[in-house]
Amino acid sequence: MPTTTVATHIYLDERGRPWIEGTNTKVVEVVLDKVAYGWTPDQIHEQHPHLPLSKIHAAFSYYYDHKDEIDAEIQRQQREVDAMRAAAIAAGTQPTRAELERRLAERRSRPTGS
Repeated sequence: MPTTTVATHIYLDERGRPWIEGTNTKVVEVVLDKVAYGWTPDQIHEQHPHLPLSKIHAAFSYYYDHKDEIDAEIQRQQREVDAMRAAAIAAGTQPTRAELERRLAERRSRPTGS
């Protein structure tokens, strides 16, 4: 798999996506932890102890250097998810909350190992 190192602790895969070196974590995943939960680098490290703080900070450094590009990708992915959700609703294939709760209760009531 050809990759390109673009910054300390960050490399681009063959599709141009930035990853944190030595992990299975994309830069965008760390960014989304900050955006979605408002987590600081220390809080992200608490939630993902396999990520050293130096690599978390490197991910943010890369993000701020490429903010417009990464924000556009986040928005593109969100539009794709929204379109899939709308299609599932229109087709009647998205389960309701009540249906999901019923399935969960059914699963919990089964004996262990079934």
